[in-house]
Amino acid sequence: MIALPIPLIVSFTTFYLLMRMILRGTRFYLFIGLLGACAVQGVLISLVHHYGVKQLFLFLPITASLIPPLAWLAFRHSLIAPFRWPLDSIHLLVPVFTVFCVLFARVTVDAVLSLNFTLYGGAILWVLSRNDSLPLARLDAGQIPVFIWRALAIALLLSAATDVLIATAIAFGYANFMPWIVSSFSSFSLLAIAILGLIGESLAPPNDQQEPVKHTKIETRRDQDLMVRLDEVIQNETLYLDPDLTLTRLAKRLHVPIKQLSSTINRHTGENVSRYINAHRIRHACALVQAGETITRCIYASGFNTKSNFNREFLRVTGATPRDWQQKHCPE
Repeated sequence: MIALPIPLIVSFTTFYLLMRMILRGTRFYLFIGLLGACAVQGVLISLVHHYGVKQLFLFLPITASLIPPLAWLAFRHSLIAPFRWPLDSIHLLVPVFTVFCVLFARVTVDAVLSLNFTLYGGAILWVLSRNDSLPLARLDAGQIPVFIWRALAIALLLSAATDVLIATAIAFGYANFMPWIVSSFSSFSLLAIAILGLIGESLAPPNDQQEPVKHTKIETRRDQDLMVRLDEVIQNETLYLDPDLTLTRLAKRLHVPIKQLSSTINRHTGENVSRYINAHRIRHACALVQAGETITRCIYASGFNTKSNFNREFLRVTGATPRDWQQKHCPE
């Protein structure tokens, strides 16, 4: 029986996820790059540490250095802001610097690589902690994107810890543990990054909505005026029925900055944008239930993509489960 090393199995799994993403017709090329880098890294780890192809050893830190900046750019591209050329391309200098270190300052490679994973993982966690609203995230997704990207950031930090473990093992005379450490910890981190990145891509809105917000020069209005305008747009155009609705689209429709709209909703309703929109969706669902529609039909006719999110928001808004509410308000 042929026994495949763990990193190679992880690499095959990642290649499968990558092909699945491509065949699905995704245009999020940063996610494709992220999964591709993880897959290639798994192959290199297997060839170097399990099949003895030492000639490829110097390529390991170079391909590994691609993963953190690609994860960061995919994070920003799917949740925060569209890719900005050439400003965002500066992150691609990280692997270039790693190549320089490999060629001329090899003793610094491990420290540079560990710092790379730590800084980008920490940056994602920092942004998530300071943003109560993610402009490009689908409002129907709720806090799921936050949980996913927080987990991916932790996976990046665990990858950084791999170098620390290797250095510790060598320092205490356990250098023979290095292949096991690399295989186990790196494989886990690569697979986690790939899977979480794929899920993150699936929660992003279609590309045609990911355009920069063009703010018009309008006079400053009071929050109450903005809320009136927002309620009118929401009701008249039934924007809440669009499951791919984002904060960016709302801000563009009202010609106000994203942060202003988010803060205004928070101050006047005590809720974030997602809960504000979901409240409209639940009221619409209640009207459909009273009109005789089934609960299952109401879920997707009210702008929700998942039954679990619908049930959770229905209970929050009405104080009852959909079934209990139906029995109380729609007696046979």
